[in-house]
Amino acid sequence: MKKLFVLLIFGICINLKCYADEIQDVQCFFNEYIEAANSYSSDYFKYYSDNAKIVRVVEKPDGTQESVNIPLERYKSEAKKSTKLMKLRKYKNKYFNIKITRQGKDYRVAAMRMPSTSDYKIPAHFIIGKDNNGEWKIKEESMNTKVQRFLDKN
Repeated sequence: MKKLFVLLIFGICINLKCYADEIQDVQCFFNEYIEAANSYSSDYFKYYSDNAKIVRVVEKPDGTQESVNIPLERYKSEAKKSTKLMKLRKYKNKYFNIKITRQGKDYRVAAMRMPSTSDYKIPAHFIIGKDNNGEWKIKEESMNTKVQRFLDKN
């Protein structure tokens, strides 16, 4: 009976270590993503799954919010168009209070995002999981923003 108990405890410890290692992997992946995004790396979109969900939660001046789903291809296109201007403005995002939690087979990375062009922090979250090749990918990205142009759905 003691051996069974010891084996059970050992198994639990091994599983906890695996989760801890995965959380570290997700943290490293997220840090690499931030570096690529802030440096305008040409392979920035390799961090996203092919069908990633991109959401902008627009904070309106009247205090209400509206979620806007942006197709990944549109997001890529707009990001490529604005790269030069963003580099010129030295635009970067900093993330604070990063919390990583397991969500089914994936991980949720929740943080407060501070754009370099602002003096406020706003919520952001990412769902990160492994693809069919075992590589970490962003499956969902949701960021609050005060940029009203995201409400233009054209």
